[in-house]
Amino acid sequence: MLKIGIIGAGSRGIGCFGKLVTGRDDAEVTALADPNSARMEAAARMLGRKMNFYTSVEEMLKNEHLDGVVITSPDYTHQENALLAIKYGVHVLVDKPLATTAAGCERIIRAARKKNLEVSVGFNLRHAPVLMKIKDLIDSGAIGNLMLIENREFYDGGRTYMSRWNRKYEWSGGLWVHKGSHDFDIFNWWNSSGTPVRVSAFAGVNALRPEGIPFDIDKDKPVGPICSQCAYKKACPDAVPEAARGSLFGAEAVEVDGYVRDKCLFLSDKDTHDNGVAIVEYDNNVRASHIECFICNFTDRRYTIIGDRGIITASLETPKSVTLSPRWGDEDHIIHVPPAPEGGHGGADPGLVARFIECLKTGNLSSSTGRDGIRSVAVGEAAEKSWREHRMVEISELADLNDPVLQSI
Repeated sequence: MLKIGIIGAGSRGIGCFGKLVTGRDDAEVTALADPNSARMEAAARMLGRKMNFYTSVEEMLKNEHLDGVVITSPDYTHQENALLAIKYGVHVLVDKPLATTAAGCERIIRAARKKNLEVSVGFNLRHAPVLMKIKDLIDSGAIGNLMLIENREFYDGGRTYMSRWNRKYEWSGGLWVHKGSHDFDIFNWWNSSGTPVRVSAFAGVNALRPEGIPFDIDKDKPVGPICSQCAYKKACPDAVPEAARGSLFGAEAVEVDGYVRDKCLFLSDKDTHDNGVAIVEYDNNVRASHIECFICNFTDRRYTIIGDRGIITASLETPKSVTLSPRWGDEDHIIHVPPAPEGGHGGADPGLVARFIECLKTGNLSSSTGRDGIRSVAVGEAAEKSWREHRMVEISELADLNDPVLQSI
């Protein structure tokens, strides 16, 4: 049995990785590290397992004989926690992003290289059957030479970023890093022969600001500061539901550290965006654009991939097929996609965990490595700089992606 530790006992660490590892017969979660002891107690109850608790990551790594750790703590802690795990000789899976900056990613990669350790990155979209099918079609030459990629992401639940720690640039690296790293990685994966070289991005907060409050306010009743205590929680269509807070972030956990997941979307102290567009240029004459919109009543990623001999269109929410439109002729081809396995993110999460466990058992490379991690973060960081500084940003300002060390893990 492989012994796995989880750093960060939140929804992703426990609700995804914890449950999936616990459900296997070749691995088990033996230890949790989180500064909030009440959250770890709730996590153990959720998983129905006894395990050792540590409020110090280093103490866990010192005292446990772990085969691997999964890092799902807030993004700004990824670098520190990954470097600690590497220091103690433990393979790591860091849920995206690898770090909040390209420089942080580079430190992790160089440290792991010295210790000959595996660095996996939690890019679960690589395991979504519809996106895997698109990858196969591109690689097979079905649309000729790749020219353009477009992704429009609509995320109904994304507005709750403004209620949680993700809302702060200093904690998340910005949403082009925290959220966009998924999508930039898919661009990089599909365009495997290219390296991103420059980025332009535009973003802002159009809806989730004080002027956007969607109900009448009584001058004697202030709004917020958190949904569970707000006088208007029944009137507000954007109120964070009680269920979204979950047992891991209940009253006992709040008493320990004061962290709440339901700050008012409109009044919170945020400095990230609720919508934006980023454009990426590659060194092989390929361009990609990515739209993020958290102001909508549905969730989907909608793709258009254009080559010089055809176009692929697809939707992540209708994953049974993709459409291939050849450049010549007027007949589209509907291409069947095998059904996804049961599990989060359309069946992608189980594939991610299975590949990590396989990596630990066999030594084979993970589906996404440190090389992939730094490439996606470099694009995301460039997008953040672009919209905040109102300029186009060269990736070379942030990292040399052609450095042999950064290509090797």
